[in-house]
Amino acid sequence: SFCLFPSLAQEAAKSEALEVTKFAIEVGFRHIDCAYVYQNEEQVGQAIQSKISDGTVKREDIFYTSKLWCTFLRPELVRPALEKSLKNLQLDYVDLYIIHFPLATKPGEELLPKDENGKLIGDSVDLCHTWEALEKCKDAGLTKSIGVSNFNHKQLEKILNKPGLKYKPVCNQVECHPYLNQSKLLDFCKSHDIVLVAYGALGSQRVKEWVNLNHPVLLEDPVLSAIAKKHKQTPALVALRYQIQRGVVVLAKSYNKKRIKENIQVFDFELTPEDMKAIDGLNRNIRYYEFLV
Repeated sequence: SFCLFPSLAQEAAKSEALEVTKFAIEVGFRHIDCAYVYQNEEQVGQAIQSKISDGTVKREDIFYTSKLWCTFLRPELVRPALEKSLKNLQLDYVDLYIIHFPLATKPGEELLPKDENGKLIGDSVDLCHTWEALEKCKDAGLTKSIGVSNFNHKQLEKILNKPGLKYKPVCNQVECHPYLNQSKLLDFCKSHDIVLVAYGALGSQRVKEWVNLNHPVLLEDPVLSAIAKKHKQTPALVALRYQIQRGVVVLAKSYNKKRIKENIQVFDFELTPEDMKAIDGLNRNIRYYEFLV
């Protein structure tokens, strides 16, 4: 699965998003993870259209995920937000639409509305009402499936126990890697047939607004490096393979063509039960994404 979290100055990232999405589809990626807040859906949509036009893929071959941003969590804003993403993408539907964060912020043009002290301005929204608006989007055919992101088990339970629930979340997308393996949340999700989707699966790219730069670099971990050496693979591929073998859908974010091509080789080898146990032992509840905004 290919993730398009922007990594560079916005304009450079936009033109790059077009190129790398085309390349990712060419080398075999079919699950494309994006979001309104990444501000590159127009370019990603152009890339998908271009690969449909040249016969590389059909629309139904692509699994496209978009996300509902925090400023659109009021129920009446949900469908217009999805329609805006669809217009940018030139698509009739997305395959998955998820609530980006269980946190509502003040509606408006600003993606991160802040007060004079630099604090985020919140909004009072019941996420159960937001969820009902997502259910309506599914019924209208604007999205095939609906899910959530960055929810803990209590927040998930609130949706699951909602009176009159029509569709439960198909997934919960969270930060997940060997230093934060989310084993309790994974067990909870599995018990409710909710797929755990991992972002930040390689640690993180060092983007200071989003990430705590004081943490150790995951891909330099000696245990991961030793397992990688044994299998003649890279530490990154070992970290991705670890997730696949525990039943987690894993997103690999890269704007580097060599690494995009390398990441799809995750299906070419298998980790032993001993390898899996050793990687399980690396968990230390380190969050790279602390959203330092």
